[in-house]
Amino acid sequence: MKDIKSMEQKIIEIINNKGPLTGSQLLNHIDEDALLLLRACRLSKNLAMRIVGTRYLRLDRKIEGFARLSPSILREFLTYSVIGLSNDKETMEREAQALQSNIEKISRFKSELAYNIISVLAGRLGDDLLVKEHVCFILAGDIVFNMAHDVPRPERSTHKMVQGSDMDIVVVVGNRFPERLIMRLDEEIYNEKYKLLLNPYIKEEIDYIVKDLDKVMEQLKFDTFKRMVACKIMHEGTFLYGSEEIFLLVKSMLKESGVIEKINAMEEQARILREKAEEYLIREDPAIIRKEGLDFFYPAEESEEFE
Repeated sequence: MKDIKSMEQKIIEIINNKGPLTGSQLLNHIDEDALLLLRACRLSKNLAMRIVGTRYLRLDRKIEGFARLSPSILREFLTYSVIGLSNDKETMEREAQALQSNIEKISRFKSELAYNIISVLAGRLGDDLLVKEHVCFILAGDIVFNMAHDVPRPERSTHKMVQGSDMDIVVVVGNRFPERLIMRLDEEIYNEKYKLLLNPYIKEEIDYIVKDLDKVMEQLKFDTFKRMVACKIMHEGTFLYGSEEIFLLVKSMLKESGVIEKINAMEEQARILREKAEEYLIREDPAIIRKEGLDFFYPAEESEEFE
């Protein structure tokens, strides 16, 4: 099956029998390297690929300049792509729309779950009004781009399997929020995180960080990888719960500091690099690719902000 042409014929046979498939579904039918499978699909005139969803900036220490696009080339192929016959665009479009709808459904579920968890948790602190006035919960990650998935993966600390995308939550506390409650808030979210991980029926993960406005100001220096990640996450984040005033203040601080312009420039750089990487992966000898590395092919994690 190393020959691209024979692989193409096998893919066509499978699609004739099964209809259009995602990259992951196709991989389940063909015991082959994912890179070679992607190449066969991209180079074939008889096959077509429809990618759904949004590409957005992700920071990766292994990449020069840190900027790459998410989903990775591999994740996009496996989870967000539909492969079908080039002469059957109507069926492909129908399957692509169904895939898009499912991704949006997963994103809504995770967003609503995050809201329900945080709103109940805030009430347990004993003064819901204090939380709503002086604490802002910001939802971030692929959920805010309607790109959440439910592909099982191991959680980093416990290695327990979770249902795909985590719920990234940035908690910013105002200057008048009592110090004693900051620690209590952190403990409550931590406990909720592990209850979710241990619940065999939910298997969802919360990644979170609690910080004050002084910490936000420090991160706006944008001079280390970790600070860049923190700023990017705050920039892309959406309001989840609590103080809208603090949320708008954080967004204003990002803009006035010039950080947003820097992030936009990094995203443009990432788009250029993505085009070059895709061309490289399709045209270069696979043996050379593997020798030089596959950093652009595989997913990267932005876990440093939540450690």
